[in-house]
Amino acid sequence: MYLQVSEARKIMGRLKKGDDLLQALTKICQELGITLGEVKVIGAVSQVRIGYYHQNSRNYEWLDLARPMEILALEGNISLKDGKPFVHAHVTLADGEGRAYGGHVAEGTMVFAAEFVIQELKADRSLDRQMDEETGLFLWPKK
Repeated sequence: MYLQVSEARKIMGRLKKGDDLLQALTKICQELGITLGEVKVIGAVSQVRIGYYHQNSRNYEWLDLARPMEILALEGNISLKDGKPFVHAHVTLADGEGRAYGGHVAEGTMVFAAEFVIQELKADRSLDRQMDEETGLFLWPKK
């Protein structure tokens, strides 16, 4: 399944120190009515919670790092889940020794300084996440 989209608004801004990264991005989408799009972030976090999805057990394993990290790249998409804007993002981070960490961004990742770009997209229909029995994940529909 694919969806043809066109670019709409592009929003750029800065998140506040102490914001929960995922909650803040979701709130922006809710306030602006963005239900389809792309998101990018650079900056730094004071602590992070990232996940890895185990395909066989169908469970996330969470890694909590309670230390400052640089956001090397955060990329994600925006669609609908349960009728509300949903930000799905992955991140690559670096610590003070240049070691990289990455995974699925979870609530509990706290902003030190972060600048974001949200590219809103328009289409003739929405993308609503649904439980995919084959993977155990909430994904966009196949058809």
